[in-house]
Amino acid sequence: MAKLLPAAGVLLIADPFLKDPNFMRTVVFLCEHQDEGSFGFVLNRQYDFTLDQLMASAEGMPITVYYGGPVQMDTIHFLHQFPDKIPGGFEVTDGIYWGGDFETAVSLLKSGDIEVSGIRFFIGYSGWAEGQLQGELKEKSWITSRGTSKLIFHEDFNAIWKDALLELGGDYEQLVNYPIDPQLN
Repeated sequence: MAKLLPAAGVLLIADPFLKDPNFMRTVVFLCEHQDEGSFGFVLNRQYDFTLDQLMASAEGMPITVYYGGPVQMDTIHFLHQFPDKIPGGFEVTDGIYWGGDFETAVSLLKSGDIEVSGIRFFIGYSGWAEGQLQGELKEKSWITSRGTSKLIFHEDFNAIWKDALLELGGDYEQLVNYPIDPQLN
């Protein structure tokens, strides 16, 4: 598979040897990439609090929130698959939307008009300054792939990193078995 350049809709799959504690064994979904910088959300790291613990408007809704990244940890974002029901979202790629009217999303979840399986909430986000992500790609910190609904809304967040590599096939399949610290092997 050809290496994808960073762009909206691309997944950044952490190299098995990436040691940064914010991104070790993570998969980041890029929502935007421009010369000035990039941003996205870590898909496979669960946050310590649920949505109802973070937002009064979500009372009674113990929905999982994911750690989107280390930037602006006082903000909540969401990805979803309901553009016809949640106004104001931005299509990142193939039926995957970022943001929109938060109160509408919460109201639709409360009423059962949308399923939790088609929406993901994130606290904070992952961001890169101008040229920073390109530098990390040159250092081979990230493996790129196309973002898919199957991975972004995966029912088992612990399997996203492994499944993203397995989808790439070939030599990438071997990476799932690499130890976090090869010196301990």
